[in-house]
Amino acid sequence: MITKMQVNVKEILASGAELIDLVLDRLLPGPNQAPVSIHRAMRHSVFAGGKRLRPVLCLEAARMIAGSFPAGVEELGAAIEMLHTYSLIHDDLPALDNDDLRRGKPTCHVVYGEAMAILAGDALQTQAYEVLARMQCPAPQTVEIVRLIAQATGTVDGMIGGQVMDLEAEEHKPTAELVEAIHRAKTGALIRVSLMTGGVYAGDAEGDIGRLREFGRKAGLAFQIMDDVLDVTQNSSQLGKTAGKDVASEKATWPAVYGVAQSIQDAERLVDEAFAQLTVYGERADRLKAVARYLVERKN
Repeated sequence: MITKMQVNVKEILASGAELIDLVLDRLLPGPNQAPVSIHRAMRHSVFAGGKRLRPVLCLEAARMIAGSFPAGVEELGAAIEMLHTYSLIHDDLPALDNDDLRRGKPTCHVVYGEAMAILAGDALQTQAYEVLARMQCPAPQTVEIVRLIAQATGTVDGMIGGQVMDLEAEEHKPTAELVEAIHRAKTGALIRVSLMTGGVYAGDAEGDIGRLREFGRKAGLAFQIMDDVLDVTQNSSQLGKTAGKDVASEKATWPAVYGVAQSIQDAERLVDEAFAQLTVYGERADRLKAVARYLVERKN
């Protein structure tokens, strides 16, 4: 079964990324739209070669619930990618992680300067909410999707709160509880909400969103654990970003607490536990499971 998933996931990711790229190109201001500097900075980071994992999770969750892609759900996926990219632009800034490389290319502030990079991140966030506001789903679902995404990117159990904990953790010895709290918020929250909002968009039945939430909690944590592992086991050319930064900056990571071997085992266990949440969907969940399995088997 795992072999089948490994074969299929390449198609799922490639077709999903192609669709999302087309939608992003349509939704974002063009490179010659004034003021060109900000729009080129935004596009530099959005089209730097991302795998579009979060939008693909959103699309596949919607497909699983509805049985096929609901019309317009790709715009929800694109908005989520805008938010993800904004977070990466800001995360790479000298004041935060201070990284010159992202997805194998110079980071936004290296090419366009810190001021323009800050504004490009801000612009992608506001552009995302403009896209969310005009989605094709009914108004109550739109409001719920906006609420869920705002919460997942905010300060309480959300992405920004996780970033704050990550910064402050550099001053302390990492503990298991702290590392898990950082991972569930900084990275896991956006993965979790990608799945949940895909379900909301599809018009979930009772229990669907709860199952997607728990699936996302497990899969999101597994993803970040493997990200930590890759930082200490791969080189910069393999990763597409600067390797070894977590160790150098004494980041609170899973391998720092548990070691690499245990980290890999924990990630695999979490994915197996995530799969249990989707048993009720039978074969309809196979594509989503394939993507989740990829989260722990990827090499970059």
